[in-house]
Amino acid sequence: MPIPQAETVQWDPDRYGLFGAERDRAALDLLVRLPGDLDPRDIWDLGCGDGHHASLLKRRYPAAEVHGLELSREMLAGARARDKTVHWHQGDIAGWSPGQPVDLIFANASLQWVGHHEALFPRLAGQLAPGGVLAVQMPMAFETRHHTLMREVAADGPWARALRPVATIAPLLPGEVYYDRLAAFSETVDIWSTTYLHALSGEDAVLAWMSGTALRPYLTALADMPELKAGYLERLAGALSRTFPRRSDGVTLLPFPRLFLLARAR
Repeated sequence: MPIPQAETVQWDPDRYGLFGAERDRAALDLLVRLPGDLDPRDIWDLGCGDGHHASLLKRRYPAAEVHGLELSREMLAGARARDKTVHWHQGDIAGWSPGQPVDLIFANASLQWVGHHEALFPRLAGQLAPGGVLAVQMPMAFETRHHTLMREVAADGPWARALRPVATIAPLLPGEVYYDRLAAFSETVDIWSTTYLHALSGEDAVLAWMSGTALRPYLTALADMPELKAGYLERLAGALSRTFPRRSDGVTLLPFPRLFLLARAR
């Protein structure tokens, strides 16, 4: 499946910031698994979004030069306003080259938007200095029920023609494939998965969650077609609410699996 053209997707920092605590959990779980003896001088956060995690990395490693790479101008504007001690760069992960070996490459919930993982992961690992670390978290979202509904509703309605050519994220590779692609470059490779059961609040909570990330390619494609956009979202909201009903305490539970990879260069 093709990957969406990230440079054309319209991102909304405010919408992305909804459920910030829930979105943050996986990134923090990845951060605490970084090796205790890691003393990086050069750090890159790929797909840094609003810059929150790059800023955390700068606080954890104050002597390091921390760089944040982000394609979205809207997200990068928020990152630049957040922290003046981080070097912010606008650019595409697919074409990124640091120019010198890197001690830590951190990529939280970003590489699922980049294609050709069988080539991408060895390329990223090859940018590491000896003892450097590649730390990655990616949602295992393609096969989830809410992503399946997103695609099914997109294919069945008056909006289908407009959405048919729009790509969403692709399935991840099996964990063993990531291991094989990284092992040749690495002293150690650690791969694990976690399913978070997010307790979301508010009306149409799962739709609101998806509107910050997964739905962005579809919402961008329908931006100039407000009636189709409203119709699609209304039907999707109904399908999601039936599948993920709001509980008596007002909470909607959303299971969300994520894949983690931690590789240390020889």
